[in-house]
Amino acid sequence: MRKECPVAHSDYLGWSLFRHADVLRVLGDHETFSNQVSRHPSVPNGMDPPEHTLYRDMIEPYFAPERIAAFEPVFRRIARDLVAELARDLSRDIIRDVAEPYAVRIQCGFLGWPQGLHAPLLQWIYRNRAATLARDGEEMASVALEFDGHIRAQLELRERAGAAAGDDLTTCLLRQSVDGRRLDHSRIVSILRNWTVGELGTIAACVGIILHFLAGRPDIQDALRRDRALLPQAIDEILRLHGPLISNRRVATRAVTLGGRTLQAGDRITVMWASANRDGAVFDDAEQFQLERDQARNLLYGAGIHVCPGAGLARMQLYVMLDELLDGLASFTLLSGAEPARAIYPASGFSSLFLASA
Repeated sequence: MRKECPVAHSDYLGWSLFRHADVLRVLGDHETFSNQVSRHPSVPNGMDPPEHTLYRDMIEPYFAPERIAAFEPVFRRIARDLVAELARDLSRDIIRDVAEPYAVRIQCGFLGWPQGLHAPLLQWIYRNRAATLARDGEEMASVALEFDGHIRAQLELRERAGAAAGDDLTTCLLRQSVDGRRLDHSRIVSILRNWTVGELGTIAACVGIILHFLAGRPDIQDALRRDRALLPQAIDEILRLHGPLISNRRVATRAVTLGGRTLQAGDRITVMWASANRDGAVFDDAEQFQLERDQARNLLYGAGIHVCPGAGLARMQLYVMLDELLDGLASFTLLSGAEPARAIYPASGFSSLFLASA
């Protein structure tokens, strides 16, 4: 598609963009390509400036390097426990028994949510996935309400506790103001929904994608075992080749020409991360893993004003998990006879994955 029809139209996705240059143009021009793509409020992802700027400035400090670093020991304990369980029984499904529990536990740890939410959130992941794959609008709405209910319950607990509420990120949001006004619960729910739903899906997908790659590349696996300083670069390059997100949406605010196609105001646009990050016009030998590759143009975390604010957090969480896996497991490969099950669009990665000792 990138070569033959780089700007393509379908009823399902609207205008799909496959080239890195076109995707980057859309990401860099928020006046022509709006993020207000849903009828449901989304703070701040679904906002445009100047409103987006106010909320983005408010959330940035929550992802400051020093704040993120304080959670590293928490994430490491979680990863170590999961890896120890896996080492005792390598027959476990990596996605269901390691990647998804890791995503849930670290997100609860980051937000100050109790362990009692671990099981309900895992069940929510399964229910949300099934509803999305079935394109069941009624069930998807029910799933969304269920998730919002979990968040509102946490907010109400902290409201009742008053000054005695723990000083976690969720409590901080309850005390947060934007433009001189305290955040109301609906805005906080939207912020936490964006943080959590994105985190649960992408971190779990990333862990599965990276382990699948390393299982098939014992040379890279061995290099990373010998030198963990290579991990950050390796993770970004693996996820360039196979990203945790396939696409993202925008809507045109005015008539514009892209790739020789004329789009009208109101037209839906789908930017295809998975294609842009394999564009040979930008990346030499784009289909090949190169540990030394310059990652400056990797769109793994987006670009422009909507670049992922939690990129530093995600990188640290993935580093911690891979560091613990390489410590806790001997050399591994894919389990013979158990073909990895690929996730179905709009998800990415794998829905099941099994490893074996090499």
